[in-house]
Amino acid sequence: MSDNKNTRGMNGKGYYIALILCAAAIGITSYVFYRNTEDPAAGEAMEASAPLEQAENDVAVIATQPKPQTPDTQPTQAPEKKALKTTSPVAGQEVFGYSMEALSYNQTTRDWRTHNGVDIAAEAGTEVVAAADGEVYTTYEDETLGYTVVIRHEGGYTTRYSSLGEDIRVQAGDQVVMGDVIGTVASTALVETVLGPHVHFGVTYMNEPMDPAEFLNLGQ
Repeated sequence: MSDNKNTRGMNGKGYYIALILCAAAIGITSYVFYRNTEDPAAGEAMEASAPLEQAENDVAVIATQPKPQTPDTQPTQAPEKKALKTTSPVAGQEVFGYSMEALSYNQTTRDWRTHNGVDIAAEAGTEVVAAADGEVYTTYEDETLGYTVVIRHEGGYTTRYSSLGEDIRVQAGDQVVMGDVIGTVASTALVETVLGPHVHFGVTYMNEPMDPAEFLNLGQ
């Protein structure tokens, strides 16, 4: 009999506990519903806060990305060739022309090759002069073009005089003016012996080959 009474007591207490929990849940639900009814903007703000924060983060990431570099489309301008007083290194007839864009036939070597200067024929021993004011850079005996004088000029020009005689009149470091004698005509260029006595006259501008005719026209 005592066991049955205890069981009824426990069941009765459980019933009241469940009733109290249900009442508490109903009260909390009513309170939340009442607050949302009083201030509906609060609920909307809570819902919108997460997407807004994400959007702000996205903008920040985009803003920190480096801007693509715009390529420089402006064409590179070649340096302007300066005027310079010039003269032909020797009075004579041009027997072989400048040819760097197309191959030309060399009668001495019997092959086709480029030609970085002009060959001016004259009697052996004829004086060869500096084509413009400048400084003698070097004098030497070239293995294929014979005795050679190289002169540097203002504005990035360099002139080369080859197939000269052994009696070179200048040396490295000498200052020369247009018309100064630097050597004599000979036929020491081994790759151009068929041409006879002549001067092989070459020009470069900014270390690039240049047509000697264009160089001589600077003085006109």
